[in-house]
Amino acid sequence: MSHSYQQPAGGQRGDIYSEITGKIISQIEAGILPWVQPWAGGSALSIPKNATTTKPYSGVNILLLWDALFARGFERNQWLTFKQALSLGAAVRKGEKGTTAVYADSFVPKKDPAAASGDDAPRRVPFLKRFTLFNIAQCDGLPDELFQPIKPVSEVDPVPVAESLLVASGATIQRGGEQAFYHTGDDFIRIPEQSSFSTLSISTVRPCMN
Repeated sequence: MSHSYQQPAGGQRGDIYSEITGKIISQIEAGILPWVQPWAGGSALSIPKNATTTKPYSGVNILLLWDALFARGFERNQWLTFKQALSLGAAVRKGEKGTTAVYADSFVPKKDPAAASGDDAPRRVPFLKRFTLFNIAQCDGLPDELFQPIKPVSEVDPVPVAESLLVASGATIQRGGEQAFYHTGDDFIRIPEQSSFSTLSISTVRPCMN
């Protein structure tokens, strides 16, 4: 079955940097800061991983994939390339739009005088190369194990000191949902359940104190 998708135009390093910077600024302006959110929401906030190799993505790709995860409401933070989907006997659905990621590397110019003479260390030129990823939710025919129910992030017991701090504050604390906020009308603070937090219970206190 033939399938085509649009690769983002461009390719110049400056364009990639500008695009990445723009996405991060948009996240900040929208109030979506997944790198400081200590709980997992409906999008299963976690470090994005490759669905075929299980290796985590790193660097700016984490922010790019988080942006797509939140913007498009994907439930699982697992990604793969078009060819990787085919290698699993699956396919990206027609019309699906991929997410741009980048690969960082460097090269030594062939005409570099230092490299030609061998007297000095060769001058390496860094570059970024684009490639396209798809979330597993954009594919058909993937193995069932990739869609197993998501386990709670944490089952740690509350930290007594942290819980005492909340009680001493005199604030009304409600737990549940996927957001942390203060309700001005009814004067209460809502935070997600303890099992949603990715670290020790001190993380449950931080949203209450902001």
